[in-house]
Amino acid sequence: MNAMNDTEGLIVKATGGFYYVDAAGVLYECRARGVFRKQGVSPLVGDRVTVEPAGESKGVVAKIMPRKNALVRPPLANVDTFAVVASVADPAPNTLVIDKLMAIACHKNISPILVVTKCDLGGPDALAGIYRTAGMPVFTVSKADGSGLDTLRQRLSAGGITAFSGNSGVGKSSLLNRLDGRLSIATGETSRKLGRGRHTTRHVELYAFGDGYIADTPGFSAVELERYEVIRKEELAGCFSEFAPYSKACKFTGCSHTVEKGCAVLEAVRAGLVHPSRHASYCVMYEDAKKIKEWELKDHA
Repeated sequence: MNAMNDTEGLIVKATGGFYYVDAAGVLYECRARGVFRKQGVSPLVGDRVTVEPAGESKGVVAKIMPRKNALVRPPLANVDTFAVVASVADPAPNTLVIDKLMAIACHKNISPILVVTKCDLGGPDALAGIYRTAGMPVFTVSKADGSGLDTLRQRLSAGGITAFSGNSGVGKSSLLNRLDGRLSIATGETSRKLGRGRHTTRHVELYAFGDGYIADTPGFSAVELERYEVIRKEELAGCFSEFAPYSKACKFTGCSHTVEKGCAVLEAVRAGLVHPSRHASYCVMYEDAKKIKEWELKDHA
């Protein structure tokens, strides 16, 4: 096929060895070139690709454009925004899980936002305040009256690919269904009615949402993301962006920002400039990172 006839597009769904590419309003059902398998590369949902048309709405993925990031589980590329979902209550918010997810987002060059759900069950200010202090966008929503949904829709409609994650039970599925009825994630109640298991695996898919896309990632949990995305201890401080104004002023090169005298980050915590909850999460994650073996890092390279 002549390269002049190739067209560029976005992979919006991958299932059963087929890749569905949205190119200039035409949805192509594609196979991938065999060369990708030889190179150990697989096209991912979110990839910008070149398609060689091969019949009506059929084609071959001929080239994958350079990625700015890629997640292993869910298999998703070029994510712009990572929405961490946490509830005010039932279950109570777990700031360590939230901070782990946000650190992974920063490590992958993805902008994190916090979405606080179930605000009808209690005040969101304490939780929201932790992350607003860290300079992160925070959105508070209520299932009862739908408050906050329009503001969140405006953010998601602005462009780019947004993926959602959160602990089980925080209302992520209900939130996505309220944002856009096309999103196929079933709530716990729906799953029981349909007889679906909690860990039913389905494909990842992108849905157009204003000028952007929302990634529907069924079966994706915070636990899986932590398992597949590893951060070295030397890289961890860079994943807590609020440390940046202070870390260069630390007395010792290579300061871990955990216990050292002369640590400017610790001084900022004491002065209320860095939230103690965020720093406590960092310390737990730093100790965990120290235990990571070299072979684990190679597996995640």
